[in-house]
Amino acid sequence: MQKFTVACAQMGFKPNDVDYNLKKALEWICRAAEEHGAELVVFPETISTGFMHNLPYNELYRLVEPVPGRFTEAIGKVAREKKIHVCYPTYERGEKDGIIYNSATLIDDSGAIIGNYRKTHPFISENAAFGGWVTAGTAVKAYDTRLGKIGMIICYDGDFPELSRELALQGAEIILRPAALLRSYDIWYLTSAARAFDNHVYMAAVNAVGSDAAGCNYFGNSLVIDPRAVKLAQARGVEEIVSAQLDPDPLRFVTQGSKEPMVYNHIDDRNLEVYRNIARAGNSPFPRAPVK
Repeated sequence: MQKFTVACAQMGFKPNDVDYNLKKALEWICRAAEEHGAELVVFPETISTGFMHNLPYNELYRLVEPVPGRFTEAIGKVAREKKIHVCYPTYERGEKDGIIYNSATLIDDSGAIIGNYRKTHPFISENAAFGGWVTAGTAVKAYDTRLGKIGMIICYDGDFPELSRELALQGAEIILRPAALLRSYDIWYLTSAARAFDNHVYMAAVNAVGSDAAGCNYFGNSLVIDPRAVKLAQARGVEEIVSAQLDPDPLRFVTQGSKEPMVYNHIDDRNLEVYRNIARAGNSPFPRAPVK
């Protein structure tokens, strides 16, 4: 990867007002480029509507767009003008009637769509398998870009170590985690930092801020974390952009400020024989609460 600046666009939104939110996102892309010199900007999860939308399924389906579509066309135009890569997360109208995905689209600085990731671990409330509105995606991929190799996960995906490990094994150098996380700051920081440290990758984790249509209040605190689990940037609980410059040789020293070499590597040092059967079904010894 090359040295570049990533910006977390912790933008507030108007619930379900897709035109307002798209226009504002275009303005924030310009801000990230002009004020931060960013070459990659990442928005929170489902920024076009907000996470909890309180709409009938068919109404949400009509409100959102396919990928490619009107949203990505507008984002691509500004990305090209500002010479910046953009991760734009939104509910996505699926190819089949009535199918909705929770997606994050990566657009490069020529305005082209590099990749579109569909959340593989929808949270219980949104998961169509539990009566929600989101159909789970089935694939994850690290994408080659001019900046480096970039992977995407979305919010609850970050709770699952295997998913980020799969991206790391594909060669991802930075993982983007747009989110609308409501649980706690401790869980938000712990899982984001752990996935960065587990895999020695950069993590740009961008959380929602403000209130959605259900009155859920998001706490922001977007993060940029380096491959040694060092926090490079952290937003407050307000609308703002934070950014950090990413070093293409981040494992040279064991921690920030030290000149001691970092001699271990979590990918290289794995004892594969111990967990060859890890990808198998199982159950927690502690049952979950009943799903309402």
